[in-house]
Amino acid sequence: MSFQAYIDNIKTKTGKTPDDFKKLAEQKGFVKKDEILVKATEITNWLKAEFELGHGHAMAIYASFKGKTE
Repeated sequence: MSFQAYIDNIKTKTGKTPDDFKKLAEQKGFVKKDEILVKATEITNWLKAEFELGHGHAMAIYASFKGKTE
């Protein structure tokens, strides 16, 4: 599955874009501007618990926080 397919599936499931998740992560103190302040596990656990994302989908959001889009 391509990165874009992961993002599209996440948007369909949650109604949120990577930018929306980044804003939420900033509110939680996980991210500040372009700096990730916590380990990937903390972010992926949050995404799995709160948004019922699978591991691969949660990692795609984490990758988007790091600026990786492909």
